[in-house]
Amino acid sequence: MTQTALILGPTGKFGRNMALAFENAGWAVRRFDRKTDDLLTAVNGVDVIVQGWHPSYELWAKDVPVLTARVIDAAQRSGATVLIPGNVYVYGADAPAVWNEDTPHAATNPLGRIRTEMEATFKASGVRTIILRAGDFLDTVPSGNWFDRIIVKNLSKGKFAYPGPTDIPRSWAYLPDMCRAFVMLAERRAELPVFTTLNYEGYTMSGQRMAKILGVNAGQMSWWPLYLLIPFWKLARPIIEMRYLWNKPHQMDGSALRKLLPDFVETPMEEAVLTAASFQINPDQPMIGGRATV
Repeated sequence: MTQTALILGPTGKFGRNMALAFENAGWAVRRFDRKTDDLLTAVNGVDVIVQGWHPSYELWAKDVPVLTARVIDAAQRSGATVLIPGNVYVYGADAPAVWNEDTPHAATNPLGRIRTEMEATFKASGVRTIILRAGDFLDTVPSGNWFDRIIVKNLSKGKFAYPGPTDIPRSWAYLPDMCRAFVMLAERRAELPVFTTLNYEGYTMSGQRMAKILGVNAGQMSWWPLYLLIPFWKLARPIIEMRYLWNKPHQMDGSALRKLLPDFVETPMEEAVLTAASFQINPDQPMIGGRATV
């Protein structure tokens, strides 16, 4: 019997990749349209709800609790499992360098606290929930993330602008791979605890390693324009709030996920980076199956 996934935020980078991953796995996919669809109607008969709604940073304090309550209500009414892309904000600036499922959620900054509270609310609700936590995203097309908007924005001109020290390792996740793993977890949801959190390791990579893959010298982004924009641009302050993640060496420990999905094979790091940068390396290269060929 075909299973059905409801994608909230289907045009966003996570929702788009999750929809493709579910379709490739043979699931029926419903893409929710916030302009025309009613959530409590859309969830009828679905097996999982992908929580891909992602309001802008400056709206988190107001919107995240409201969206969380709506999704929980829909899941409780339908019995569907909720899939949530977790981030690393919950750990905080004083966390150790290697993060696993037992690392305390000790963030004290506003965005970190909001995410911690959101996850705690899902846990307390009793709704079957799977959170797969990852670092920064590498996508197959430009989708407004740090990689395509800042780091390789001017790669075609030989420029590489990294937001932190280029010798510091940090965690990256290739979205098509992460979403394939998420679908595999969804297919095993009945075997998992009601509230499950897992870390997706992805790639631990420095700016220097990334630049080497792309064949350029590793330069650094200047942050001072963002500080100057604080009085005029609401997004500037929360972006600066998370700057510590570019200065803090870190990596995800994905050993728990590997035990659950021993047959999962990820894309080689070099291929993922080149694919994510292909819009700059070869702007005229056609996309095949939602992915650029490089």
